[in-house]
Amino acid sequence: MADTVLLERDGAVARITLNRPEVGNALDLPTARALMEAVIACDEDDAVRCVLLTGSGRLFCVGGDVAAFAQAGDQLPAFLKEITVYVHAAVARLMRMNKPVVTAINGSAAGAGIGLAILGDIALADPRAQFTLAYSAIGLSPDGGTTWLLPRLIGLRRAQELCLRNRRLSAEEAAAMGLVTRVVEGDLMAEASLVAQDLARSATPALGMTRRLLLDSATASLEAQLDAESRGIASVSRTAEGKEGVAAFLEKRVPNFTGDK
Repeated sequence: MADTVLLERDGAVARITLNRPEVGNALDLPTARALMEAVIACDEDDAVRCVLLTGSGRLFCVGGDVAAFAQAGDQLPAFLKEITVYVHAAVARLMRMNKPVVTAINGSAAGAGIGLAILGDIALADPRAQFTLAYSAIGLSPDGGTTWLLPRLIGLRRAQELCLRNRRLSAEEAAAMGLVTRVVEGDLMAEASLVAQDLARSATPALGMTRRLLLDSATASLEAQLDAESRGIASVSRTAEGKEGVAAFLEKRVPNFTGDK
């Protein structure tokens, strides 16, 4: 894995850090591939119960590396097809894995960086963070899952303005419209780590099923969603954590979902 993406473990929490601070953690091909590899490693590791995604330096992620775009020359269309394979694989797995994701948005985000910033189940932003789509400013259209996430989080009308006019949002504006969960005054990483550790102690199968139901609800009919809920609750009731939760409730004790002694 390239050192442009760091993967570290803190107990049951895996922290993925975009690590190109000198260029705003811009995504070039090696970085996009390393991000995908880090996400797959987290997805496949049963000991990882929550993923925390952040950036190094002053910015979270400025999106694609425009300098690398220019270097691609006439091969830019092929370059973009390749880099989006990696970025989109990372986005899809982060959103579909059976464990929660927290994003610590340590600074401004743009382009595909916005998709990565807002995909967290809990998205925490530094007060100095700003959000700008910026695609049309360089003559390109969005990627990174932004056109899927934005309308679901903030509505089509707001998404249209952000995408077409590249309006810059402050962290407070982003929180007010539901683009991020909340703004964190003080130590962002300490708060994000606290949230991630709390989620890691929760019933992972139940959280995974819940995030899947929520993501699918926007396009499911009521009947289909009710059926999915029925199958989901039955499925997680079979797990060790489902059984532990019910037993702990009846025994009037705190459940131990992690199995630690």
